[in-house]
Amino acid sequence: VDAEEGPRVEILPPGTGLPVLEHDLRERPDAAAALVALCAEEGCMPFDLARGPLVRGRLIRLSEQEHVFLLTQHHIVSDGWSVGVLVRELGSLYRAFVAGQADPLPVPAIQYPDYAAWQRQWLSGERLRRQAQYWRETLSGAPSMLALPTDRPRPARQSFAGATVPVEIDAELTRELRRLGREH
Repeated sequence: VDAEEGPRVEILPPGTGLPVLEHDLRERPDAAAALVALCAEEGCMPFDLARGPLVRGRLIRLSEQEHVFLLTQHHIVSDGWSVGVLVRELGSLYRAFVAGQADPLPVPAIQYPDYAAWQRQWLSGERLRRQAQYWRETLSGAPSMLALPTDRPRPARQSFAGATVPVEIDAELTRELRRLGREH
C-alpha cells in the first residue's frame, strides 16, 4: 500500500477469499459470442493497486458439463515461475476434486514469510553494506527518470495504456538464439 510515510505491506484478514463472478450462459443461443465478450471484458478490466483485489476469478457456465474459469492477476502478484506452480496445483486440485478425493497437495515445508525472514537475515550487516555500495556505484550518474519516448514529448498525464507488437521469429533464428543461449 502506498502511504504518506512510504510503501507498506498490508496482510489481508483470514477468510479473505478469491472474488469469483459467476455467469450462466446455458440458456443463451449466443453463448460462444458472450464468452468471447466476457473474456475480452475481463482482460480489459484494470486493477486498483490500493484497494484490490489483485487476483480475480470468473466462472462461466456454458452447459451442465462445460465451464470456463478465468483467473486474472496483476503482474505484481506473481512471476512466470509462480504462475507455473499455480497452474500445476490448480490442475492437481481439479483432478482430485472431480474424482471426489481430498486435497492432494502437500503442506509446504516453509511459507513465504519464512523465506522473507531468512532473506532479511541473510542480507544484513556487511553483506547489505557491500550490496548497497555496489548499486550506488553502478547506478551513479544514471538519470532519475528516462524521458521516453524520445521521438515526441512525454504526455502531461500518463495513461498507462498498453499495446501489443506481434513479432515472428523464424525457425532458423530461433535455433541460433538457442545456440547462443547455450553458449552463454
